[in-house]
Amino acid sequence: MTKVDLKRSIATYSAPRGSFEIVDVPPLRYLMVDGHGDPNTAEDYTAAVVAVFSVAYRLKFLNKAELGRDYVVMPLEGLWWSDDMATFTTDRDKTRWSWTMMSLVPDWIDAAHVDRARQEAAAKGRSPALDRLRFEDLVEGECAQTLHVGSYDAEAPLLDEMHHRFIPDAGMRMRGRHHEIYLTDPRRTAPDRLRTILRQPVERVEPVEPAG
Repeated sequence: MTKVDLKRSIATYSAPRGSFEIVDVPPLRYLMVDGHGDPNTAEDYTAAVVAVFSVAYRLKFLNKAELGRDYVVMPLEGLWWSDDMATFTTDRDKTRWSWTMMSLVPDWIDAAHVDRARQEAAAKGRSPALDRLRFEDLVEGECAQTLHVGSYDAEAPLLDEMHHRFIPDAGMRMRGRHHEIYLTDPRRTAPDRLRTILRQPVERVEPVEPAG
């Protein structure tokens, strides 16, 4: 049985280190749980991550047993936002962050598969956040992204450069929610070796027509 690794087949799951790029992200389908607060201290954050991966692994096992299709469970990802985006850069205040923790699933999985996997995870008491888990498409389209290597708290200067230099210089502006893809597991990786794709949806700024 061939095991599919979507990180290898979806081009936007790699990014350059030391530079930024503009990419066109295809519509993708995720398991998602929303929450708010500092991910280092909020119990709700841990519950959300457990819910996502409890269902993700049940889906993998169900597909392998019933459909004869195997795949690598995709890494944790997060959408992050705040009323003031400076809380991610110059005024880094994690208590003001809202987030959606998520994991990508293959496009052959449908809502019925997810419902079964959720029920099986709930029967084992995996997470109190399971009832908030949803199965949803994310359409990002054109995005700026780069690879950050290092601790999560060291991201701020790179994000500041992306937001205030690269995106405006490319004739674009930010839209949507900041997106992070955690390619390494912080439980098994030293902070200075963590690899994270930093992504920001963008849109092109319409040129201003001269008056007269």
